[in-house]
Amino acid sequence: MMLIHDLVEIDAGDTFIYDAAGNAAKAEREQAAAERVFGLLPDDQRDAVRQLWEEFELQRTPEAKFANAVDRLMPVLHNYFTGGRSWREHNITQEQALAKNRKIADGARELWEVARSLIVGSLP
Repeated sequence: MMLIHDLVEIDAGDTFIYDAAGNAAKAEREQAAAERVFGLLPDDQRDAVRQLWEEFELQRTPEAKFANAVDRLMPVLHNYFTGGRSWREHNITQEQALAKNRKIADGARELWEVARSLIVGSLP
């Protein structure tokens, strides 16, 4: 599920989570990318893979919520291990990072507690 999500993001172009303008058109870009990427597959595979992508995007199942939590945790880990480099380069505040990443708790409360501590430990 996560890899399928990433394939669409690669085709659409990944959007920085704190980029309001870039995120405004993100869904449209990803929808077009999904059509393009999944359209390369035979019908039965296209439908099965698209269902997994939609499951990830809609976050209605426990598996999708967990996958989204892990997906959102990765940039937090990258920032933690680089001393908050990306956050500092883009002037991201602790409050912004906490607000954007709070959704991790929907999929894994324990991961959110880890992410929260890493954010608080990395940003003033």
